[in-house]
Amino acid sequence: MSPHHPLLDIHPEVAAALAERRPVVALESTIISHGMPWPQNADTALAVEAEVRAHGAVPATIAIIDGRLKAGLAQDQIELLGRSGHEVAKVSRRDMAALVARGGTGATTVAATMIVAALAGIRLFATGGIGGVHRGAETSFDISADLQELARTPVAVVCAGAKSILDLGLTLEYLETHGVPVIGYRTDRLPAFFSRDSDFGVDRRLDDPAEIARLLHAQWTLGFASGVVVANPIPAAHALPRDTIDRAIAQALADAAAQGIGGKAATPFLLAKVNELTGGVSLAANIQLVLNNARLAAAIARDYAVLSSA
Repeated sequence: MSPHHPLLDIHPEVAAALAERRPVVALESTIISHGMPWPQNADTALAVEAEVRAHGAVPATIAIIDGRLKAGLAQDQIELLGRSGHEVAKVSRRDMAALVARGGTGATTVAATMIVAALAGIRLFATGGIGGVHRGAETSFDISADLQELARTPVAVVCAGAKSILDLGLTLEYLETHGVPVIGYRTDRLPAFFSRDSDFGVDRRLDDPAEIARLLHAQWTLGFASGVVVANPIPAAHALPRDTIDRAIAQALADAAAQGIGGKAATPFLLAKVNELTGGVSLAANIQLVLNNARLAAAIARDYAVLSSA
């Protein structure tokens, strides 16, 4: 039983790090069950954990297992989520209570991961890309719960920007309205997931993890309840040309519309379709950008731990 919350179990390694104020990085589990095929999904999750450890922080992969919130998973639990794939529920804020009530198992989205991380006292979270405002949202009102969670949960999300299948301009407008800073790591432009650049700027460029840690410390010392987006471009060696991705996205969106796919099923469908249309290149790029975000999150977590212990 966690001392933090009666429904939360914190893995002993994570609990020890938190008690000693050592750096911890939260990781989501939707990428395991819904983002990649088995066994690549579990292999990637374990590789991301290893990357966090290699850069001086403790990983805490987050999920809901048998009705319990989990901050930190054992390898067999990661493999369970990977093997079960889409049989495992995809869990955002609105789904959590129902899943806990029936003792179910679910993979956490960005929003749900932020909630569990905050309950556990974890401030840094590394993922691939955040959700956002979907294209055509002016009629569909399809806006990811990730954005509202960033508005009210004090966790920094290190990502490769918003997923490029989204309307990036409206996503930034939504974040601005809710007072969520978007920080570009060594970039003045918002990265677009598979591509290093987009047509949109960030709120502030910071080139050093220590600078980002100081901003986070100031943000929460001021008492702001919101999170922060840390946008970290995909490594240049693994970036895909914008025109290639744009063509694949356009085709994927047309296929989704033709098949009537929307809501929480839209993002997994679109990412899988883009991967298919790029001959698997986008999946390889996805893995590399997650590893890259894990490295940066660990570096920021190290500096933040020093500040928060002072």
